[in-house]
Amino acid sequence: MSVETILIVGGGISGITTAVEAAEVGYNTVLVEKNPYLGGRVSQLNKYFPKLCPPYCGLEMNFRRIKPNPKITVYTMTEVESVSGQEGNYSVRLKVSPRYVNEKCTVCNACAEACPAERPNEFNFGMDKTKAAYLPHVLSYPMRYVIDRNACKDKSCDKCVKACKYNAIDLDMKPQTIEMKVGSIVYATGWNPYDATRMENLGYGRVKNVITNMMMERLAAPNGPTGGKLLRPSDKKEVKKVVFVQCAGSRDENHLNYCSSICCMASLKQATYIRERVPDAKVVVAYIDLRAPGKYEEFLNKVQSDANVKLVKGKVAKIEEDPSTGGVILEFEDVEGGGKVHERADMAVLATGMEPSVKTHSMLSIEENGFINGGSAPGIYSTGVAKRPSDVTTSIQDATGMALKSIQSLVRS
Repeated sequence: MSVETILIVGGGISGITTAVEAAEVGYNTVLVEKNPYLGGRVSQLNKYFPKLCPPYCGLEMNFRRIKPNPKITVYTMTEVESVSGQEGNYSVRLKVSPRYVNEKCTVCNACAEACPAERPNEFNFGMDKTKAAYLPHVLSYPMRYVIDRNACKDKSCDKCVKACKYNAIDLDMKPQTIEMKVGSIVYATGWNPYDATRMENLGYGRVKNVITNMMMERLAAPNGPTGGKLLRPSDKKEVKKVVFVQCAGSRDENHLNYCSSICCMASLKQATYIRERVPDAKVVVAYIDLRAPGKYEEFLNKVQSDANVKLVKGKVAKIEEDPSTGGVILEFEDVEGGGKVHERADMAVLATGMEPSVKTHSMLSIEENGFINGGSAPGIYSTGVAKRPSDVTTSIQDATGMALKSIQSLVRS
């Protein structure tokens, strides 16, 4: 790769947008993603707000932009090991982990059918399992299986190799190191859901029917662990009442000291999932402050107008299991109504915040909460949630701007 190349670290919606926008005006881009697929957190969503359309539509259009474009090089299962140099002349070393499946894969599923080993499905946050030979999700890009060698109990297992008619499986693949020169770098490393087990009072991991907001997205998704049915984890019963717990870890000096921006809208969106699929279901949203600014206020008003959705101003202090029903009991103060509330429900959903997902190094400028301000030298930028908590629309807009910024670095040099 030449210095007339832009490196984008992170293949979520922000990284994809930066890559295609720069490539479509004629610049070489290299898109690096640590997962075996592109799409990041957006690919795990059931719907966007406020239009409530599925993310697969937008992702598919972007994949169609990537595939035929010779200006875009994609590396999945790849991480940046080192960066050095200056604007217009950065030296980068990448480490590519083996996929154990090559380009001959036809996605026939024969390897998964033959595979005897199972693994927790991290795409569905461990709510179901896949075989050790698996397709990450139904719209994976690249559309190719992966072999999880850590899940193979018997290291000499070759049942998947024998089952594949196309010689697509190579269990002898080794890690690769790739070194390249690039003119500018954009970090689009995205985010991780805050670890809900750190908030012991909210019961996650201890109370069976307490889940996180991202788990709720997967439960509601047609390709999720329940096929889109809203079933509580403990006994797979359909939920009739759900309480959403806002600011689960956010705006708390003991956890995340900032507002994650999108959690209120995410819970309001998920309230519509429940009301659409279970017509007699009831929803309670316990919040500190509702934040649905500007263009989202109309969506908030629509949800508020539903008689079966109750918004209560109050911070949840504790969640325990209901021994009589297997559900949950939430304790919180109703600030506006007065008095302490003990709310019983089938399930509780924790609106966990966004935590930055980045391996820091000396070339990055990191602000106090762990988000990337940009580089410690010119020519290194950040975009999307790598920069600050934001929704999909804002991330796409910012990524388009960063495509221009990264091109300017090439032109200056």
